[in-house]
Amino acid sequence: MFCRGRCSANRAATVSTALLVSLLIHFQLSCATTFTVGDSSGWTFNVDSWTSAKTFKAGDILVFGYDPSVHNVVAVDSNGYNNCTASSVSTTYTSGNDRIKLVKGHSYFICSVPGHCDSGVKIAIDAS
Repeated sequence: MFCRGRCSANRAATVSTALLVSLLIHFQLSCATTFTVGDSSGWTFNVDSWTSAKTFKAGDILVFGYDPSVHNVVAVDSNGYNNCTASSVSTTYTSGNDRIKLVKGHSYFICSVPGHCDSGVKIAIDAS
């Protein structure tokens, strides 16, 4: 009888702990913010200053809205951002409604259509 009561108590504690962990994970995921890059203007020219006065966190979602016959989105490194160049390993998005989840640290995005990045179709983000 003693073992049964003790095992039931342990099982209840395990279930309670699992429920608490699930709630914490849900809370952490639900705290993510979705940002529309460029706000109502979207992913377009001179969007490079859009990030100022915004705070980003790992898990936040960036939504890039654009006409895919005019722009694209390319995830690049700092060198690609500074020089407006994409490498062969860069990921290119072309849907016109791309949703990208931020990771902790620096993320850089450019449009690789010639001349667009140089005209400000690029953003740099530091997510905490």
